[in-house]
Amino acid sequence: MDSLNRYREIIKQLLTEYAELPTTDPAIQHEVIFDVQRDRYFLVSVGWSKGRRIHQSVMHIDIIDQQVWIQANQTDQLIAEEMVAMGIPASSIVLGMQPPEVRRFTDYGVPRSEQVTTQAS
Repeated sequence: MDSLNRYREIIKQLLTEYAELPTTDPAIQHEVIFDVQRDRYFLVSVGWSKGRRIHQSVMHIDIIDQQVWIQANQTDQLIAEEMVAMGIPASSIVLGMQPPEVRRFTDYGVPRSEQVTTQAS
């Protein structure tokens, strides 16, 4: 299996495992959304709590230029570390929620477009 398909499988497995965790409110359910054609992956919470509609993005992961982008993680879990343990190289993970100028100082990758700019400088 090529690395891109492996990344997809890891992301789907990770989000599915989180979706199966019980919520603090049984009226709120977790749903996974996998758009493999566009490489967009979401875990969302949906339901009602205390008379209020809940529809919240819990995790949002994209694959862009063959790199895994963590766009949002509204949990206290370190999903980038989990991805590395599952076989995705840290250099292939971009922390999209971090400001672009900070990403190169993390233990994870930088976007391919920034790698070209950095190498040319």
